[in-house]
Amino acid sequence: MAGSWVNSAEILGSDLPLELPGTGNRRAVLMSALREAVRSGRLIPGTRLPPYRSLAADLGIARNTVADAYAELVAEGWLAARQGSGTRVAERAAPVTPAHRPRTPERPSRPVHDLVQGQPDPAAFPRTAWLASARRALSTAPNDAFGPGDPHGRPELRRALAGYLARVRGVRTSPERIVLCSGAAHGLRLLAEVVGGPWAAEAYGLPFHRGLLASHGVGTRPVGVDRDGARVGELTRRDRAVLLTPAHQFPTGGPLRPARRAAVVDWARSTGGLVVEDDYDGEFRYDRQPVGAVQGLDPEHVVLLGSVSKSLSPALRIGWMVLPERLVAPVVAVKGEREQFSSATEQLTLADFVDSGAYDRHVRRMRQRHRRRRDQLVAALEQRAPHVRVTGIAAGLHAVVELPPGTERSVVRAAAWQGLAVEGLDDYRHPGAEQADGERDGLVVGYATPAEHAYPEALEALCRALPPPG
Repeated sequence: MAGSWVNSAEILGSDLPLELPGTGNRRAVLMSALREAVRSGRLIPGTRLPPYRSLAADLGIARNTVADAYAELVAEGWLAARQGSGTRVAERAAPVTPAHRPRTPERPSRPVHDLVQGQPDPAAFPRTAWLASARRALSTAPNDAFGPGDPHGRPELRRALAGYLARVRGVRTSPERIVLCSGAAHGLRLLAEVVGGPWAAEAYGLPFHRGLLASHGVGTRPVGVDRDGARVGELTRRDRAVLLTPAHQFPTGGPLRPARRAAVVDWARSTGGLVVEDDYDGEFRYDRQPVGAVQGLDPEHVVLLGSVSKSLSPALRIGWMVLPERLVAPVVAVKGEREQFSSATEQLTLADFVDSGAYDRHVRRMRQRHRRRRDQLVAALEQRAPHVRVTGIAAGLHAVVELPPGTERSVVRAAAWQGLAVEGLDDYRHPGAEQADGERDGLVVGYATPAEHAYPEALEALCRALPPPG
């Protein structure tokens, strides 16, 4: 490309012209330009950079070039990458302010309101009930609970989960087939080492999960997503496993329809493949009957991953894998000879919390709370922005606000100027997905995180950031 590439304020969400010469190594030139932008203060700490694909398209360079540049700048400490938060200027990359820096309008260095999906309101943690369970669990704990931990996990919790998952999610298992872990991400790491690759994954999903698999040598290829869930007919015999969110497709919303559930199980049986079912918010549904786990259709070909990160707190590092019998020993072997990841006392506390019915009561309370917040979001948009459509609201902890084509980045930028942290759908799109494969503009709005008193103001900021009708 001759001349120069110009990255205007529209790309990086700040008053920043980023000029890249048309000659030289593209990656090195981009890295140099970004370093200078940070060094000079044109990119302040915390500023979010656009996704690889978006910046590559605007600059007319290869996506891998941008990805490699970001990765090297993260390693050098100029940028920081975090799950669910994209790539940002690192906090420690303090700019040197020029003596004659042009004045620009001030913007919040940190968001005032948080509508990023992924976690419940920390204030909603059931401290009193949890403390009661902890006291009971510790007073009755066997002595071996305070010795080296079994990598299977505490038998008390595995028994409690087997009963709970059978009753609530239609899971068919026994305590011996449950292996405890520190969360869904830990479970994926273990499965990646045992199963190998390649895997298929939904065209929209957590980039953190895809990156985690890639870091263990397991590549993923996208399968399309539509209103019926993942298009499992696109799976091939080459795929060793497929990662799905059947209860409520993440982040676009909606369950995997019955015909496709049957089809993915048939694929696993005929090819020897594995269905990895991420049951991240299967307990939170509002306008529909419960959707059972796919695992119940064929326990020998489906792994169910679950955790308490969304239902209780991400601070509790407890998750579980419900495994086919043939995978239990290999997964435990990879995990190690001792439990290194999850506290035995917290496992015992959760076992009592489930057995006593406190977990059921908490989930019911949170379901009512999340539904009320979901309804507030829908009502605010109907009143202030009736021209936008809200989808994925029958379950889960977030909704998708659909936007006119080509407006997503500008709306995310406008939200930042309103002091609002919110993410676009593009942040979750598989980089290998074809341009025409269901791509759409939208916001992923998490309504579980804000404190009660802050939620109305967060909705007000969201409405101010949305584009006008027409």
